[in-house]
Amino acid sequence: MTAVGVVGAGSWGTAVARLLGTKGFDVRLWARRSEVATALNTTRHNPAYLRDVELPPDVVATTDVSEAVASADAVVVATPSQAVRDAACAMASDLPRATPVISLAKGIERSTGLRMTQVLEKVLGNRGRIAALSGPNHAEEVSKDVPSATVVAAYDEAVGMMFQDLFATPFFRVYTNPDVVGVELCGASKNVIAVAAGITDGLGYGDNTKATIMTRGLAEMARLGTHLGANPLTFMGLAGVGDLIATCTSKHSRNRGLGEHVARGGTIESYAAETHMVAEGAYSCVSVDELAHSAGVEVPITHLVRAILYGGAHVSDACELLMGRAVKDELHGMGLVDD
Repeated sequence: MTAVGVVGAGSWGTAVARLLGTKGFDVRLWARRSEVATALNTTRHNPAYLRDVELPPDVVATTDVSEAVASADAVVVATPSQAVRDAACAMASDLPRATPVISLAKGIERSTGLRMTQVLEKVLGNRGRIAALSGPNHAEEVSKDVPSATVVAAYDEAVGMMFQDLFATPFFRVYTNPDVVGVELCGASKNVIAVAAGITDGLGYGDNTKATIMTRGLAEMARLGTHLGANPLTFMGLAGVGDLIATCTSKHSRNRGLGEHVARGGTIESYAAETHMVAEGAYSCVSVDELAHSAGVEVPITHLVRAILYGGAHVSDACELLMGRAVKDELHGMGLVDD
């Protein structure tokens, strides 16, 4: 393998393009805006994201998706989750049916309730060549070779191992996991819990509160995932508790930042305008809540985040709404005790 197409020139796409370029791969990075592609090629820096990160010469930006994927040995989709379908449609006619494709997006498609690998399968076909990558991987740190680890989940073991080898560096440790459902649900649902954690920061609550949100958030993540066929142990791994810790506590977390911003009187729109970034939890709170509702699974933290962001619920009432719920066994709904 020598050539890799990276679709999406945001923070994560830029970080991954750099990682692959430093390994000597011929990287074609697709950017939606021509001014971004031009700047990437002339200055070796992204003018909008990770501005201080220098890209190696093996990374070439383009606004032509065909140029990015047609001759690639593998394709990395690094767009926001709600743009994955459009990206897949754009490259479908130029992408050979056997080319492996991996999604880096962490979300559930709002209009369909599909996971990202399911969206790619619907558009591109050949599920066996599709995989997902997820873990505690802030682009800001990966782009600077801060030691990190991640998980690749694939429907085909050989594809998972191929992507494991593709991404692995001395600073980026890659594990495989056959539980595609669990890994993707972890990535989508932990963002919503991080918004809730950010709300507690904005309200001035302490460590006890955040630890409670994280732990009970993990419980509802695992409850939903297990009901939908995921391996419960996946939620104890890097894609689950690992990513949850990073996203709920980090200064880099846009989802935690959104929650803090909203708790202090801001809106989704004002946060996006201020940061120029997408907080996936703003979308996933709706899609995960609806997925859980259709499955008959309780996700109270997710439901509350949705109510605050879209339903007119007051942030000041959040504590009372959660703390006032009927008390239950800690393992309620986990399939480990009688409900």
